Amino acid sequence: MPRIALAAITCAFLLAALPAGSGQPPAQPEVLVLTLDGPLTPASAEYLDRGLALAEQSGADLLVLQLNTPGGSIDVKSEVGVGTEFIITLPLTAEARKSAAVLVVEPANGLTGQLKTARKGVGEIEMRVTGRAAHAGADFEKGRSAVLELARQILKIQNFTEPARGITVNVGVISGGTRSNVVAAEATALVDLRLRRPADRERIERKFHSLRPTTPDFKLEVRGGLNRPPLERTPGVVRLFRLARQLGANMGLRLEEASVGGGSDGNFTAALGIPTLDGLGGVGEAAHSPNEFVVMDSLPERATLLAGLLASI
Repeated sequence: MPRIALAAITCAFLLAALPAGSGQPPAQPEVLVLTLDGPLTPASAEYLDRGLALAEQSGADLLVLQLNTPGGSIDVKSEVGVGTEFIITLPLTAEARKSAAVLVVEPANGLTGQLKTARKGVGEIEMRVTGRAAHAGADFEKGRSAVLELARQILKIQNFTEPARGITVNVGVISGGTRSNVVAAEATALVDLRLRRPADRERIERKFHSLRPTTPDFKLEVRGGLNRPPLERTPGVVRLFRLARQLGANMGLRLEEASVGGGSDGNFTAALGIPTLDGLGGVGEAAHSPNEFVVMDSLPERATLLAGLLASI
């Protein structure tokens, strides 16, 4: 059996494969390690609800699931609830280099359960402006508003967005100043950057880092860049999708594919040239909103599909 790496940013639903009576983990462990010895079969899906609850209630920063099956070993590493750049990237990519394929149990795309065969690259830029503080009433003319200068810079970077090429720039967080009667000495913006083509990375990062203050009265610092490369629809990705589509058809499912704007750990592995199929997790909608939900009836189907992939690759 070829080695297969699996990854997920939230609770990996392969925790469904936990055997009965595995018990509760220690309160708020840093790393939760769960082990299954035995075959991985579609019947494992019946443990899904308990496995997810165990992961959610554990308070762990990192989940490691080790499945020791008759055909070989499968390791699943899943950081709970947050981005994975610092904790999971190195071990995940190291495992991926030894693997025939990477299967990512991130949520499916939309209520039709589309698998994800392409993702945008993701980055974050911090823009920090330093001006000169002054009393807004007594010494207004002596002040140099960092907030005003930051606003000018934001208007510039909005022109970096190129929808036709899949490049988007979003100023998501702005902060600055101390009081309304003080000309702001400092202001900061956090900017989300997305792009579809790896070839655009150097050009768009250079545009950010080439920004200069509008006058010498200000200091402008620009930090950051792309931290997650695009997941491209390579021939290896297409082969995995076609295999999943055939397995789905055997189950009575009609699986489709999608290119999405969000990133996952699959971005890292695909960039290494490892065939990567994403979106194998639960079906739902409204991610990151108060109305986020998962269709519970889809979970056994997705677990069965994943088991089929593991047995077929």
